[in-house]
Amino acid sequence: MSPVDGGGDGRPLHILAIGMNYAPEPVGVAVYSTGLAEGLAARGHRVTWIAATPYYPSWSPDPSRPRGWSRRDEGGVRVLRCPHAIPARPTAGARIRQQAVWAAAGAAPALARAVAAPPDVVLAVAPGLIGAPLALAVARLCGAPAWLHVQDFEAEAAALVSGHRRVARLALSFERRVFGAFDVVSTITPAMRARLIAKGVAAERATELRNWAELDVIRPARAPSPFRAAWGLEGRRVALYSGNLGAKQGLETLVGAAARLRSEPDLQDLDLVICGDGAARATLEQAAAALGPGGPRVLFRPLQPFERLDALLSLADVHLLPQRAAAADLVMPSKLANMLASGRPVVAGATPGTQLATEVAGCGLLTPPEDPDAFAAAIAALARAPRMRETLGRAARARAEARWSRRAVLDAAEAGFAALAAGRPLPRPVDDPAGDPAELAADAALADAEVRVGLAAEREEAAPPVRAPEIRSA
Repeated sequence: MSPVDGGGDGRPLHILAIGMNYAPEPVGVAVYSTGLAEGLAARGHRVTWIAATPYYPSWSPDPSRPRGWSRRDEGGVRVLRCPHAIPARPTAGARIRQQAVWAAAGAAPALARAVAAPPDVVLAVAPGLIGAPLALAVARLCGAPAWLHVQDFEAEAAALVSGHRRVARLALSFERRVFGAFDVVSTITPAMRARLIAKGVAAERATELRNWAELDVIRPARAPSPFRAAWGLEGRRVALYSGNLGAKQGLETLVGAAARLRSEPDLQDLDLVICGDGAARATLEQAAAALGPGGPRVLFRPLQPFERLDALLSLADVHLLPQRAAAADLVMPSKLANMLASGRPVVAGATPGTQLATEVAGCGLLTPPEDPDAFAAAIAALARAPRMRETLGRAARARAEARWSRRAVLDAAEAGFAALAAGRPLPRPVDDPAGDPAELAADAALADAEVRVGLAAEREEAAPPVRAPEIRSA
C-alpha cells in the first residue's frame, strides 16, 4: 500500500500510540512496538509514541536515559517518555501501581498532543493495559477510532501467577470492559484471536497482527559463532535460552533438566547457556549453583544488543523454549520467530493443540510443559543427532520465511489502520494454515512423532556395531 492513500483521502495517516515498552529495551514487546512505529514512519506515516522511561527486562532505570519526561525523534517517530514507579519486586500489585503511575504521567502529554495535532487512529498496546483507558479518552476527545493491540493476556496471566481469586476477578473484569470499548482489538496468533472472541470481542472487530522474524538480519550461520571463543565454548555442544528471565517462562525447567542430564556420560561436553536478565535470574543462579561442579554446565551470560543477536542465536546447537502450562495461548514467546530464523531446532514445553506447539512442530521437539525429565530427554536426543539437527534447522528457517515476514506484518498493519481511519471494514485475517484446534493437535503430534522416529534411527546408526561372539572349536 502506498502511504499517500493511507488515510483513504490522499494523505498519510497520523497515528498516536500509547504503549509502555519501547526502544532501547532490547527484548519483548518493545522490539515489536519500535519496529511497527518505525516501519510505518518509513512508509510516510506520522507516528507519535507515548512510552515509559526504559526499565525492562532488568527492572531498573536505564542510566543512559532521563528518569522524567522527555521528548525526542527516533527513527522517524516522535517518542514521548513518561516516568513511572519501577518496583523492586514485580508482583502483580506492584505492576498495577507502576502502570497506573505511568498512565497518569502520560495523560497530559497525550491529551495535549491529541488537541494540537488530532490523530487519525489512536493505538494502545498491552502489556500496559492500564494505559488503554487513556488511549480511549484521547480517541474520544479528538473523534478518532481506537485500536488495541494485545501482545499477551496480561490480566489473565497475572491472575494465574498470583493465585489470588479476588485479584483475578478484578483483573478479568477490567480486561473485559477495556476490550469491549475499542473499535478494533488485535493480537499475535490465531489461537489468541480466538481467545479474544471467546472473551466477548465481536469477530469482525478481532484481527491478527503477528510479530515477525528479522529474516534479513538473523540467518543460518556457516561459521562458528564468535561467542564460542569469547565464552570458552569451542568444541562444546550448546543448548541456548535467550530472553527475559521472568515468572511466565517456567525457567526452573531448564535447571531441572540440567540436573537430570548429569547422569549421561556422553553429554559432559554439553552446556546450557541462559542469556538474559529479569526478575527470576537470581533464583535461577542459586538453583544452578546448587548443582555443584560437573557437566552439563549451566552458564549465565548477559543479554546481548540487537546488533549481536545473529551471532548469539548461531551459538546454539539447540534452542530452548520452556513455558508454563497455565500460560498456553495467553502469550506467544516473541523470541520464537528469531529462533526459527536462525536455522536451529527448538525444544519447547508445549501441549499439542496450542499455538506454540503448532509453530514448533516439525522444527524441533515438543515436551509437556514444566516437565524437566521430558525436557532433558529432548535436549539429549537432539544433542546426539547432528543430522537431525540440520534437517530440523532447515525446516525452522523455511517456517520463519513462510509465516513470520516483517514486510507482510507491516502491510497488514498499514491496511488495517487505513481501513479503520476511513471507516471501512477491516481486511479479513489470514486463516491459520494448520486448521482447526483438533487438526492442530493431530498434526503437531504426528510431526513430533516423525522427528522422534528419525532421531531413533540416527542414534541406532551411530551406535557401535555389536560383534558376534567368537566360536572356538573344541
